Amino acid sequence: MNLFTKRNMFKFCSFTLLALSLFISCNKNNSPENTSKAIKDETKPSVSLKGEKEVTLSIGDYYQELGALATDDVDGDLSSQIIINITKDNNPVDNIESSQEGEFTIKYTVKDKSGNEATETRKVIIEKSSLAFIKAKSANLRESSDNKAKNILTLSKGTELTFIEDALDTENTPWAKVEYTNANEKLTGFIKKDLITFDRSELISEKYRYLDFTPYEKKEYPNNPRVKAKGIYLTIYSAGGQRLDKLIDLANRTEINAFVIDVKDDNGYLLFPMKAGEKYAPKANEKNTVKDISALMKKLKDNNIYSIARIVSFKDPIYTEAHTDRAIIFKDSGKPFTNSDNLRWASAYDRVLWEYNIAVAKEAIAAGFNEIQFDYVRFPASNGGKLDASLDYRNEKNETKPQAIQEYLKYARKEIAPLGAYISADVYGLVTSVEDDMALGQHWEAISNVVDYISPMMYPSHYGNGVYGLSVPDAFPYETVFKGTKDGVYRNKNIKTPAIIRPWIQDFTAAWVKGYIKYGDKEVAAQIKAMKDNGVDEYLLWNATNRYSEGGLGK
Repeated sequence: MNLFTKRNMFKFCSFTLLALSLFISCNKNNSPENTSKAIKDETKPSVSLKGEKEVTLSIGDYYQELGALATDDVDGDLSSQIIINITKDNNPVDNIESSQEGEFTIKYTVKDKSGNEATETRKVIIEKSSLAFIKAKSANLRESSDNKAKNILTLSKGTELTFIEDALDTENTPWAKVEYTNANEKLTGFIKKDLITFDRSELISEKYRYLDFTPYEKKEYPNNPRVKAKGIYLTIYSAGGQRLDKLIDLANRTEINAFVIDVKDDNGYLLFPMKAGEKYAPKANEKNTVKDISALMKKLKDNNIYSIARIVSFKDPIYTEAHTDRAIIFKDSGKPFTNSDNLRWASAYDRVLWEYNIAVAKEAIAAGFNEIQFDYVRFPASNGGKLDASLDYRNEKNETKPQAIQEYLKYARKEIAPLGAYISADVYGLVTSVEDDMALGQHWEAISNVVDYISPMMYPSHYGNGVYGLSVPDAFPYETVFKGTKDGVYRNKNIKTPAIIRPWIQDFTAAWVKGYIKYGDKEVAAQIKAMKDNGVDEYLLWNATNRYSEGGLGK
């Protein structure tokens, strides 16, 4: 090889090595690792509010957290990582307290993986409403701000008013000028200021204000329109026997348009074969009187009968036989607690029984029932609570009785509402008129607030002598039902989203009551009139043998 060739070869090799070096360097600098180091994420996430940026509520209203969404160009959806802080007057607070006027700021903060932080805020203003309520047992609406002024009308507790302006009398006592609207007219007058409140929660006995009185949506389902039910009760034997056709004929001749049918009865038996029974209490399927539930539901629908599935909730001897560790027992002996009927009770605190009852409800809805009615949705009568100290209720969560009952019905609502069926609850008749829960867990407003329909059992025979000033309520069907219904209507005014009142009334003779009267067409008609006179146009008739007084019913 000559000198020229050697020099050219050297130049070629040098050039090749330089090019290769440059190529490696460029690729190294463009590797994912170095690209990542070179480009730093300095962009903040984006936070957007759900709902309005400013929310105005009236005193006593409940603030429902609306939430926010957060996204990031690099990290994607960060909504679950948003941190919410609430302040009032620049001081941190735990929640929006609407019992008095004020302004709250809700701050939504989120960070991406690079530490970039973004925030968004919402303002919640609590202001005095023009809506006011009578908080005293009764109050006089007068023509002027003077105790001696003419009384226009006496209003009861819970009556809704429109506040117009403040006023003073000659002794500088505060009064309120208000407007009251009834069915026929608007009345303007004056009421002493200390007899009204702008906070609806003050209408509830202070002892029970810890319960849930937040508004619930009580909607109508398009495929299951509401019906003004006028119903009768059917046992599993009537529903699955020859008596069914006779009761359908009764409905076709009268205004009866609804059947309340035992789907899980007082003894714990199920109307038709159910998987829920197999899972939780196999013996519950031993007396299925209806083998073809589809045929039964078709017959009811063909006759335009609204179907209500009655589910006895917490008196269940079959369930407690299968689960002896869940029965209410006496602490000293360990023996199951029973009332006079010798049927065992499970505890309303038992979440497994909740699941069983709701599973039954879901199968009933799938079969075609329009509504689920929970009966015995209470704790057993315990002599006004005097037996409580000696009973083991299996209260693992340390809940109160009314709290457990309301939570059960809230759970039922959560599970059943998406299926397009209504829920209702039966309560003692006197619950409309007493402010406590009667040691049963049945507090009127707490239950009415979360169900679609509430059915006080206003059988006159079940009221003690002297109640409502009546010597023997059983002998006064109109008066007893009138007063009980009236109290229920007024109690419903204490909450924003009350249930529709649909009472159970008596169509049987209570021969065990001293001073009883025989019940028939006249007494049934009197009870229906008592409800209508209070604006209540739905009812349910109870007769344990399913024989009803047709002459007392409308056509």
